[in-house]
Amino acid sequence: MGFVIRWAFAFILLVATYNPTQWNFVRWSMENYETNLSVTVLFGLILLVGYIIYMRATLRSIGIFGMILILAVVGTLIWVLYDQGMINLDDPTVNTWIALVALSLVLAVGLSWSIVRRKLTGQADMDDVDE
Repeated sequence: MGFVIRWAFAFILLVATYNPTQWNFVRWSMENYETNLSVTVLFGLILLVGYIIYMRATLRSIGIFGMILILAVVGTLIWVLYDQGMINLDDPTVNTWIALVALSLVLAVGLSWSIVRRKLTGQADMDDVDE
């Protein structure tokens, strides 16, 4: 259940930033930055904090190679679904949603990997600590 919650928050973070609907930060900020600059900056900084938390944890736990590997697995899964006729990639809106799900999975795995690794191996990860 913990992974699902981490994935949901990553998905919400990405969708709040950009999605194919009119309800996203990028579109809203482009339309309202002149009249609501302070609110735009506040929301942008809140999203930035979320990205820093997810990216830092992801880079520390699985690194760039792990991120690429997870994207490759998700990309191959999309390829299989396309080859089997289960999805159609002609619609740019569907492609955007697929990309958001794929990226949110990478962030969720990155945030969860230390927990999974500890349960599988019994080894705990430690941050750099000054002694």
